[in-house]
Amino acid sequence: MFQGFPEIKEALMSNKMQAGFMVAPMAIALRAQGVPIKIVYLGHRYGSAVVVQKNGPVKSFADLRGKTVAIPSRFSDERLILFKALAQNGMSANDLHMVEMAPPDVAGALAAGAIDAFSMGEPYPSQAEMGGFGRVLFHAREYWPDYISCVLVVRQDVIETKPQAVQVLVDGIARSGLWLDNPPKRQKRREHAADFVGRFYFRQNPKLLRWALTNPLDRVMYTPLSPRKADFDLVRDLMIETGVLDRPIEFAEYVDTRFAEGAKEQVAWKYEAGTSEAR
Repeated sequence: MFQGFPEIKEALMSNKMQAGFMVAPMAIALRAQGVPIKIVYLGHRYGSAVVVQKNGPVKSFADLRGKTVAIPSRFSDERLILFKALAQNGMSANDLHMVEMAPPDVAGALAAGAIDAFSMGEPYPSQAEMGGFGRVLFHAREYWPDYISCVLVVRQDVIETKPQAVQVLVDGIARSGLWLDNPPKRQKRREHAADFVGRFYFRQNPKLLRWALTNPLDRVMYTPLSPRKADFDLVRDLMIETGVLDRPIEFAEYVDTRFAEGAKEQVAWKYEAGTSEAR
């Protein structure tokens, strides 16, 4: 686990890590700067929100005028969603004071009144809601249908020398997404997943992850996860418009779709709570 996206960037660039999840704009920017990575799959869809103080003065987006809003990075979709909301509300970037903040710090900063709002991915919106001091002003999908945030990136040398290993990784993520999003069993499976990864991987309160995965059940979605050109063209164009990308890099330069294509026929894991293995 990393506490922020800059650390993930450095680990990839130094080859201390060969694959990882990061926000889509950062992956695009790194590739445009010549870092040898490619996006091969999505991490999830939706799952980001703008959160304000529960009993504070902000009741609508227009009320954020002049307020301080935390974002995880200037290379993040959570920053771009603010620009989309600004445009739709007749406002500009000058109407907000955006500050970069490590995601684990935002809930405490909001509770302490150090910031007025934050735009972040889960589970930090859920943390503020569960703590009783935060309220979701809007979910990203309200301004950005088919919103994507985190993507899976892999170093180019690994793609070239170990394509089968990359395919196994993507296949496993695809099968996990199908397992989590199974409509009849979605509630039970997501609760089990939250309990398991909260205790054994993330070291986070399972109740927090359960809130993020089930309140409501489509708060975060794990299908479809194939990279789509139209989605990424939108991200790229917003990056250029907001000054964090200096050229219109083409989709094929930073995305390798062959692994998503290879995972299309995958099916959900055969696994239920209490069984000893997934098949």
